[in-house]
Amino acid sequence: MTDQKEHLVLIFDNLIRMKNECSCSIFSACEISDITVKQINYLKVIDSHDEITFSRLAEITRNSKPTITEMIHKLDRMGCISRKSCPHDGRISYLYLTERGEMIARAEQNALQQVIERLIDSLDCHEIDLLIEILKKVR
Repeated sequence: MTDQKEHLVLIFDNLIRMKNECSCSIFSACEISDITVKQINYLKVIDSHDEITFSRLAEITRNSKPTITEMIHKLDRMGCISRKSCPHDGRISYLYLTERGEMIARAEQNALQQVIERLIDSLDCHEIDLLIEILKKVR
């Protein structure tokens, strides 16, 4: 059983390495080298909500409005977000992701898709079906 575990560790290490390489190439294409995990998480939250406001972002992330304002200013300077005033109340601004922001927010999912494409390119139809059936059993 130990040999099997070691073999599985090597296989999963390889898969994780491939995913990380794909993620890094996506971040590299965005030309942002100093983005933090926290900033990426903010972008993911914005990406998952339509017409999100500063206040709503503060509620979701459980942060103060000044903290959110500071983070939004940083993300704006990085070219990751844009703001649009509410047509009915000029005091309210909605936050949207730019193309760069979307690429960063979706980088992990896109990297996973690239790994899956590499798996599909490496396996025949029967092997893919077998892999699916095996992985369905994992809980």
